Amino acid sequence: MNSAGHSEATAPRGLELTPFRGLRYDPDRVGNLAAVTSPPYDVVVRPDGLHHLQDSDPHNIVRLILPQATSPGARNEQAAETLRRWVAEGVLTTDPSPGLYVYEQDDGDGMLQRGLIGALRVSDPADGVVLPHEDVMPHVVADRAALMRATSANLEPLLLTYRGDDRTAVTAKLIERTAEQPPLLATTTDDGFSHRLWSLTDPADLATIRSDLAGHQALIADGHHRWATYRRLRAEHPSPSPWDHGLVLLVDTVRYPLRVRAIHRLLHTLPVADAVAALDGLFRVRRLDVPLPGALAALAEASGAGNAFLLAGDGAFHLVDRPDPDLLARTVPTGHPEAWRTLDATVLHATLLDHVWHIPEDSPAHIAYIHDTAATVEKAERDGETAVLMHPVREEVVRELARQGVTMPRKSTSFGPKPASGLVLRALEL
Repeated sequence: MNSAGHSEATAPRGLELTPFRGLRYDPDRVGNLAAVTSPPYDVVVRPDGLHHLQDSDPHNIVRLILPQATSPGARNEQAAETLRRWVAEGVLTTDPSPGLYVYEQDDGDGMLQRGLIGALRVSDPADGVVLPHEDVMPHVVADRAALMRATSANLEPLLLTYRGDDRTAVTAKLIERTAEQPPLLATTTDDGFSHRLWSLTDPADLATIRSDLAGHQALIADGHHRWATYRRLRAEHPSPSPWDHGLVLLVDTVRYPLRVRAIHRLLHTLPVADAVAALDGLFRVRRLDVPLPGALAALAEASGAGNAFLLAGDGAFHLVDRPDPDLLARTVPTGHPEAWRTLDATVLHATLLDHVWHIPEDSPAHIAYIHDTAATVEKAERDGETAVLMHPVREEVVRELARQGVTMPRKSTSFGPKPASGLVLRALEL
């Protein structure tokens, strides 16, 4: 074994997606499958969305992925007890045979995504098998690790993408052929997406997928903190163990291109007037008295010429662009590729948050990261805070930086559609 407690059997072999016995809701026990699902834990807008999901059904998965109690230890123990109770009561049942799962999301308006859910062998960054593109916040990794330890489960899959080619053509056909069969489950969530799930258990099919994926690498599209959590937990347990693998959804973006959206910032302690005043002489600021769609269109146009942001929270929008070049030269770290130094997220964190506004980027008391644009603006206006709206980064920029081993500032991108949480779980004792 090496110093991390892992045998040489864990040496990089490309993507290894392993079958597992999925833990799934019994439709006869919960009735409406959509009512027990949730967006991923970090997409839920708290407390509004959290309360809505908790109230939608007493068995909603949010009670496991975002348990509510007075202390972190109590939260995690509550989630573990809830999971044990739901299994004992038959609310969650285990599929009889190990398999991989074909998962489909369809918004009915041209956005169709299909991929494979399985237990992926956890690899080290140096192996180049799974490419991260964002930094992570240590306290979030610690929080997710404590929850996974307590529940001994992967409660929701993270989203990985790979670039399919001739070597994966058979797997692609297998996925399409499976999607023509009656699914294990089908439901439609409030966002208009229909979700369908099938199980692949035939040994020949599983062997084909394993062979096709060997030698391929994947980009983390969503779930950097959970992947870092998988790596931490794998290091804690001597190999071989169930912690050598983590639950993922793997999507071929050649066949199913993902949408790339921005993740916005909510600055709790900074009113808009103070944020704007601090930018005097450093950025150009223009007030926009237009609805949100018009403001986002202006942001998109400005982003074509350089760094640009929208500030909101006082009933209007403020377009921030044209940063002072000398300011960027003083505040943006050197030693990185130009594509990284000119990212909006880089300028936001290095220049605006750190140098101009003095906001600690990893303090939940000062900053929140929210995916939903309208919700970010509404919360800022309601609480007298500043919303910083971002323009999305192109996927090819993300992938190229990841290939160079360069990580972007945390919460730089939001790939989607994201897998719904609650459709299939992985209990490690199985």
